[in-house]
Amino acid sequence: MTQSHTPVLAGELIDVLDPRPGEVAVDCTFGGGGHARLLAERIGPAGMLIGVDRDPVAEARFADLSAEVPCATRFIRADYVRALEQLCDEGVRADLAYFDLGMSSMQVDTWTRGFSYAYDAPLDMRMDPAQTLTAQAIVNTWDERRLTRLLRDYGEERYAPQIARSIARARRREPLASTHQLVNAIKAAVPVPAQFAGGHPARRTFQALRIAVNDELAQLDAALPIAWTLLRTGGRLAAISFHSLEDRRVKRFLAERARGCVCPPELPVCVCGRNAQAELLTRRAVAPTAGEVAANPRSKAAHLRAARKLEVDSR
Repeated sequence: MTQSHTPVLAGELIDVLDPRPGEVAVDCTFGGGGHARLLAERIGPAGMLIGVDRDPVAEARFADLSAEVPCATRFIRADYVRALEQLCDEGVRADLAYFDLGMSSMQVDTWTRGFSYAYDAPLDMRMDPAQTLTAQAIVNTWDERRLTRLLRDYGEERYAPQIARSIARARRREPLASTHQLVNAIKAAVPVPAQFAGGHPARRTFQALRIAVNDELAQLDAALPIAWTLLRTGGRLAAISFHSLEDRRVKRFLAERARGCVCPPELPVCVCGRNAQAELLTRRAVAPTAGEVAANPRSKAAHLRAARKLEVDSR
């Protein structure tokens, strides 16, 4: 199988997950399969790798990988909420589960998918081509107020009202159908000095649209507790995120499970009976090294967090 991308924080992910021979691993976001290949070698012939992705291109790549790795394999083509629910319903118990969030390199580099502002392409951004909602539908049908809220909440865009207004003005002339049409509308709204600071002026708008099209944050909120339920005691959960909206959710989820007693500090003994469910394996987010960023600039924003599931005393 030809690798078309470099997996981000690959060594760090393997170190923190510590895959062992015979374990069951669930790759919730298979993508290009870079992390999965490294992990499959370590769980070996007695292990099982379950790949999950809603993109049909990922399914084809998984079939190629399956022919080359030593472990047993299985693929579920679905979003990770539905896939994890299916595995729980089947009674599957995993030793490892991990997420590599956001879009994969193969999606960015396939210009016809419309994920990137670097190419002129149809405004699509669907991870699952079978779904109906597209970026084109959002920019042409959502009202200005709703677009502003989208850009502010999902893109953390400083110029959200101005960009929403510019999009509304542009689509009155003709529907926005391509990425370059959208980029031009964004540039018309952002002050010229700001266009040369903090990255491409369309970056945050494209992020917001992609998150909305694929319902990424709601998916993550729903998937984390299901993945945790799927783990055996001693199982490890990890997530690599690429922006603060994802990272905050992962951090909060793991911190809540690692928290033990919540009694007021003035009480001499614990009366709440709460035990920690998790041991944090990363006290703070793990970031890529300067060397990795130099070799793969797309890794710059990555953050890795992980935890081990503890046996909880139910008495």
